[in-house]
Amino acid sequence: MNGSGRAPAELSIDVLARGGHTGDMPERSVHAVTIPGAAQGWHDLLERFGTMTLGDVLQDAIHYAETGYAVSPVFGSSWSLPRIEAFLKESPNTQDYLPNGKAPAVGQIVQLPGLAKTLRAVAEGGPQAFYEGPTGEAIVRTLQSLGGMMTLDDLKNHTSTWGDPITADYKGVTVAEHPPNGQGLAALLALRIADAWDLASMDNLSPEKLHLMVEAMRLAFADARQYIADPAKVPVPVDALLSESYLSERRAMVSADRAMQPPGYGTPLNTSDTIYLCVVDGEGNACSFINSLYMGFGSGIVAEGTGVFLQNRGANFVLDANHPNALAGGKRPYHTIIPGMLLKDGDFYGTFGVMGGFMQPQGHFQVVNALIDDDINPQEALDRPRWCLSAGTDSSVLALEEGIPVKTMARLAELGHRVEPVSGRARGLFGSGQIILRDQQTGALFGGSDPRKDGLVAAF
Repeated sequence: MNGSGRAPAELSIDVLARGGHTGDMPERSVHAVTIPGAAQGWHDLLERFGTMTLGDVLQDAIHYAETGYAVSPVFGSSWSLPRIEAFLKESPNTQDYLPNGKAPAVGQIVQLPGLAKTLRAVAEGGPQAFYEGPTGEAIVRTLQSLGGMMTLDDLKNHTSTWGDPITADYKGVTVAEHPPNGQGLAALLALRIADAWDLASMDNLSPEKLHLMVEAMRLAFADARQYIADPAKVPVPVDALLSESYLSERRAMVSADRAMQPPGYGTPLNTSDTIYLCVVDGEGNACSFINSLYMGFGSGIVAEGTGVFLQNRGANFVLDANHPNALAGGKRPYHTIIPGMLLKDGDFYGTFGVMGGFMQPQGHFQVVNALIDDDINPQEALDRPRWCLSAGTDSSVLALEEGIPVKTMARLAELGHRVEPVSGRARGLFGSGQIILRDQQTGALFGGSDPRKDGLVAAF
């Protein structure tokens, strides 16, 4: 299920050009706010697969928003960063998120009365209460007061969409990803390029292994940033990109003894603030679920009186009319959020996700490699130090997390990688994830939760 929102119908590249935006899409602008799809997506998912009503599901969230909850360590430390606090103080209608005029400390009890009111309305009136009631009116009023183009008709016309996942084989395991406009294709491209290499025989943090994986990811991102767009508006050549003939050409560009310059995209044959959770129940049903505001606190804009931060997913549109991901009214942007699943012999094997913007397909690649090539458990896979090509857009910079051996870093630099060691609080760059694997003989479940963020494994 794809619950992501589309650009307002009247928004266009020309509108932004008249406002002085002719280069990149302005990341925090009111024009980066697409239709908020979460409320409709929750309803649609529960209606098709759920055993509880939306009202039942939201009760705990309403309780904690009304009565208060303790700010958790990782999120709280980010909330109180001076630049984040300053950003919130400069943003409209954020007073609930700055109790007593400042960011809360870790452990402080925070109440969110505006959000509680909104969630209660959705619990009682369904998604219509969000899109067609006072909440929707507040969203439109707030955005239009800031120069935005969103209308009540844009909200009322929003729909989720259902479709098949895109899949690829990696070492005998089927990896299922969300199709475009999500970037799961980037993870599948990297995995399929690497499938021809014997990574399992290499030491897990050796420069030889990391070099090959990084090069595969560079090639994957080059194609992803060119071709991923809204398939309802432009064709996305998924099958051609994942064909072995095309992948062989791309794989041949990798040298074992030197790093490539950031590559251009290929030309395949022309055929016709994020949370992640995964759950497996006692009947064997599995869910891989992700929800996101994108950058920290999204656009920074809170719809007046609602407590609802509006995301800035439209920041990933391109202001080039000839690009597949060009901004257009009613179009979905390139989306970074990608829940994943694993299957063996057609049966459910695992559900997983890694948060972190453009880190997500890189995280998918790394944890799948750890689970399958190195045969380690979910927690070990998530604990392992990671690498990250900066933002997925400038693949010339290779960030390496604390824990990767200095000798490996030095050798990667010798190979021509622009290495940037990262430690401390900055490790948030490497995202965070959750994994559940299922033993296909016994049905036993194995869970892992990433230490880089606030999360847990729970069984009941």
